[in-house]
Amino acid sequence: MIKQNKWKLLITSAITLLPILIGIILWDKMPDTIATHWGFDGKADGFSSKWFAVLGIPAFLLAIHWICIFATSTDPKHKNISPKILGLILWICPMISLVMQTGIYAQALGLDPKIEFITPLMVGIMFIVIGNYLPKCKQSYTVGIKLLWTLQDEDNWQKTHRLAGFVWVISGILMVCSAFFQWLWIIFVVMILATLIPVIYSYLYYRKHQVK
Repeated sequence: MIKQNKWKLLITSAITLLPILIGIILWDKMPDTIATHWGFDGKADGFSSKWFAVLGIPAFLLAIHWICIFATSTDPKHKNISPKILGLILWICPMISLVMQTGIYAQALGLDPKIEFITPLMVGIMFIVIGNYLPKCKQSYTVGIKLLWTLQDEDNWQKTHRLAGFVWVISGILMVCSAFFQWLWIIFVVMILATLIPVIYSYLYYRKHQVK
């Protein structure tokens, strides 16, 4: 799978690291200590050295990018992973890198990046996109809701992912709406519910059919 998509992998890797080049260009204009984390109120509450902010974060995301691709390519059921799903996997880390580093650099330059607006907006969009793909996921060990009972029962897998797709799209819409009210805290609440609801449904489905 890596060989067939080597150019896409190289391009997405380069885009993931692109903020490093931008950071080097802006290096002298930024302070030695840069905000890299924000609280529920949108105010910076975590800081890192300029070296880590510019080099470390994109490098870390690149490592995550390659781990995801390697795990996907070595999945015993990798043939079940469609090109569209793989494309989504390829572009998640590059997009996160671009958006995250844009916010970090803007803050460092004394601008107001409106993190309390951008974060729920971007996470919400990501949830909506993933939610649309979830019902189309076939059984695999790396993509989808990988539980013991979903991997053992194809019907459980399909029904769980159909519900999960709906839940994630609704969750994404709620996050996008929350951006306009600057409710950054809602991201965590919605993410927990979006994770628990499909898992609980899947388990109940498993128990019901196990009894039968």
